[in-house]
Amino acid sequence: FLFQSETKLYNGSDKDVPTSGGKLTKKESLKVQKKNYREEKKRATKELLSTITDPSVIVMADWLKIRGTLKSWTKLWCVLKPGVLLIYKTNKNGQWVGTVLLNACELIERPSKKDGFCFKLFHPLEQSIWAVKGPKGEAVGSITQPLPSSHLIFRAASESDGRCWMDALELALKCSGLLKRTMIQYSREHSLLANKGKCQYRPRSDRKAAGFHGFIDYIFFPRFNDSDHLKDPDLYSDKSDREQDHEESDAEGLEKSDESDSDTSERQDDSYIDLDPNENLQETPYMEQSHEELGEAGEASQTETVSEENKSLIWTLLKQVRPGMDLSKVVLPTFILEPRSFLDKLSDYYYHADFLSEAAVEENAFDRMKKVVKWYISGFYKKPKGLKKPYNPIIGETYRCMWLHQRTNSKTFYIAEQVSHHPPVSAFYVSNRKDGFCVSGSILAKSKFYGNSLSAILDGEARLTFLNRGEDYVMNMPYAHCKGILYGTMTLELGGQITITCEKTGYSAQLEFKLRPFLGSSDCVNQILGKIKLGKEVLATLEGHWDSEIFINDKKTGTMETFFNPTPDLRQNRLTRCTVPPEEQGEYESERLWQHVTRAINNKDQTEATNEKFFLEEAQRKSARERKAKCEDWIPALFEQDPVTGEWHYRYTCFSRRRPSSHVYFTDHSGSLL
Repeated sequence: FLFQSETKLYNGSDKDVPTSGGKLTKKESLKVQKKNYREEKKRATKELLSTITDPSVIVMADWLKIRGTLKSWTKLWCVLKPGVLLIYKTNKNGQWVGTVLLNACELIERPSKKDGFCFKLFHPLEQSIWAVKGPKGEAVGSITQPLPSSHLIFRAASESDGRCWMDALELALKCSGLLKRTMIQYSREHSLLANKGKCQYRPRSDRKAAGFHGFIDYIFFPRFNDSDHLKDPDLYSDKSDREQDHEESDAEGLEKSDESDSDTSERQDDSYIDLDPNENLQETPYMEQSHEELGEAGEASQTETVSEENKSLIWTLLKQVRPGMDLSKVVLPTFILEPRSFLDKLSDYYYHADFLSEAAVEENAFDRMKKVVKWYISGFYKKPKGLKKPYNPIIGETYRCMWLHQRTNSKTFYIAEQVSHHPPVSAFYVSNRKDGFCVSGSILAKSKFYGNSLSAILDGEARLTFLNRGEDYVMNMPYAHCKGILYGTMTLELGGQITITCEKTGYSAQLEFKLRPFLGSSDCVNQILGKIKLGKEVLATLEGHWDSEIFINDKKTGTMETFFNPTPDLRQNRLTRCTVPPEEQGEYESERLWQHVTRAINNKDQTEATNEKFFLEEAQRKSARERKAKCEDWIPALFEQDPVTGEWHYRYTCFSRRRPSSHVYFTDHSGSLL
């Protein structure tokens, strides 16, 4: 016989419970028990949904720093409700990151050397602590740094704040059911107050008595609308408890449960792709770069005396142009060519990508901007000996390489493609997912002739993104200016105004690459000036030479120190670049495509270099004529253009749950791993 109290333990309710003297059959009794079982589950789900979806039911809410799997800290808005901890990117509760289910969690204080107070929320059996959906049914949370699945480490601003959170979490962990029922009951008793949109204030003494040490200023109580809370009754139910009853069949039409066992400990994320286990993917081999040419600092490596033979070639060239003309369609003589493609040259900016790795984990926004500026400047001191110009890439040409980060044991991948020839547009994509950054952009190369000088203008933007912060740093490029073409010494300089802006933080940097004045001394060569601002306030100024030492002057402290200096030691210890062996390269990859031109230039055979260069360019013109005759447009293999913004995006980035999250894999259109 079942006593009423015992039956309630099994059914979760004392409604329609048969007493020992009842005349219900065993089958009818089981039917009632199942009905009560389902009603109790719905009641528990409704109760939890009421507390989660109603914005006024809050036990505690404030900013906390949370440590991610990359061991960096992110400041997130944490909202503690009975039974759950909701995490958002902003305090407007509009960008949901995740929901922690507290019923299976343990809480412990964590020692820390840094300021503040640390505590850890964890599952004792290292199972997932996350709900599979958000408060509004979201399946994917806002992008932030990767967070652990079985635990979270929090840091409060002070010990008093941390103790307050510990007390509130202890209460939520051990008394979540009592909290839910108390808050719901209190709300129903004060429905009139709630319907007027007011909040019930608790005296500070009451809050301290409840375990909150003066941290919460007020508590909101909910307004209930049952129909709103049951749009998805399975949203927060325990799905691992679902089961299909194959033993009983109700002849009277008792509805069967369509629930089935499922493992929902893994959070679903649309940014991951399950790959076919039978697909044949081969990782591209890389080898360390064997040779690299570095020019010296100063003006010496940027000047060149033209021989009499080459002067005649220049005069022949100048007869074809006029001042102000765009030189993109003019065939340049090979003696001024640097033996590598422009796509290769764009990769020079990532020999110090470790500065970006440091910036990605830097908590202070001002220091983060400084590291970004330092990385930007570090891409210019690598220059060829003499006045040289890289090859103009042909349409469809690609280039790829990577850098090894010894300190973080990661890799920075670079891939670029010439997506258009007229106008000449180069698109590129750089990624180091383990260290938390990527760069994308496109450059439209234009040249202008001014008589005794010409300028190579790089029109376009690069967008640096810190993945764990959702911050974008947008920047442009300086132009290259060559003077002394007709008379004087041919000299190459950099000039122009540069801006680096981060809309999210409000920080920006302005850099000016200054050309040497007509009567300027050698100290005026390669000068750079700049300033770092927050809004309109100037926080620091920069001055120096972009190929040697640059100083920074902090306006608040008045101190001046070296900001960047490409010393021999820094050059020696920069990142190691690895390239694809020629035999592994595709037909349109830069090194293989231009190999005969490069060999002729290195052998100082200008005639052979000119012939080989003409052969490549003529093949490109022929292909263009054929496409025009067929009314076909060129479709890039690796990049696609956003029809709204005009930005070029790398289309074959692919991430899979089956692969380690610390690696990034690029695939080309043939399915090969880059």
